[in-house]
Amino acid sequence: MRIAHTALWTHDLDAAANFWETYFGATVGEPYRSQRRPGFVSRFISLPGSNAQIELMTGPWLPRDSQSERIGWDHIAISLGSKAAVDSLAERCKADDCLKSAPRTTGDGFYEAVITMPEGTPVEITI
Repeated sequence: MRIAHTALWTHDLDAAANFWETYFGATVGEPYRSQRRPGFVSRFISLPGSNAQIELMTGPWLPRDSQSERIGWDHIAISLGSKAAVDSLAERCKADDCLKSAPRTTGDGFYEAVITMPEGTPVEITI
């Protein structure tokens, strides 16, 4: 058994796709426009070296106050394979003003940093 994909709502599909392409080297699929749900558009992204996919979705009905914590998924964690890779991407994101939490070892033993997508969605990067 494996997770086929996870899905993420966003107001700006292009900015979200660009984030994953820029920082993770993701392959971005073509937009899908639903015929049954007018305004719904999605794009699948594939992470290199993995079968993992993320479906980025948008629609005109999305509330604008999506920055606050709420029930549901909070973040996704991407394993970069090494402490050096975490440090390097964190430094790059700091320069681009999208580093939320600098690299550290957490109380439960994970070495991680947190970066944010254009609309503030957290992405944990770890070894």
